Amino acid sequence: MKPILLILILLSTLASAQNTIQPEPVPQLSFVRSADQLTLEAALELAKRSSEKARSFDREVSVAVLDASGTVVLLLRGDGVGPHNTEAARRKAYTALSTKTATLSLLRTSAANPDTHNLNTLPELLLLSGGAPIWYRGNVIGGIGVAGGGSAENDDVIARAAAIPEQGILTSK
Repeated sequence: MKPILLILILLSTLASAQNTIQPEPVPQLSFVRSADQLTLEAALELAKRSSEKARSFDREVSVAVLDASGTVVLLLRGDGVGPHNTEAARRKAYTALSTKTATLSLLRTSAANPDTHNLNTLPELLLLSGGAPIWYRGNVIGGIGVAGGGSAENDDVIARAAAIPEQGILTSK
């Protein structure tokens, strides 16, 4: 009888040991983090909304949408828009995402402050209106740039009109 009792105790111990959940090691330092990424579908919707706003001003524009790394996700040129506007749109988008600031605001702030007016000498930054960072859950996930809207104010309004608030994708913080 004793061997059977010992075997039952041993089997019970082994079964409970297999059900024990081992805790995952907690990293002491964080070398990796997850980040939300802008999709092509979102970029297409952002460009569509900006282009529609431009048409309400009777304008065609170039639109650039970059992801958070500064890589182009979408670049389009409206019918009849000058070729220089396409590159301007890309650089406005880059400037907005890099500085996390709409380029109209950055332009005006840097012009008024002698400590920052040299921002326009940095490669890739373009201090012209029409760039806006793209925000999601409080983080910049990209930038949009618009060129060809007819004025600094129009380009700013057109870029900001790209927001998709129903999806939490914003062009201002």
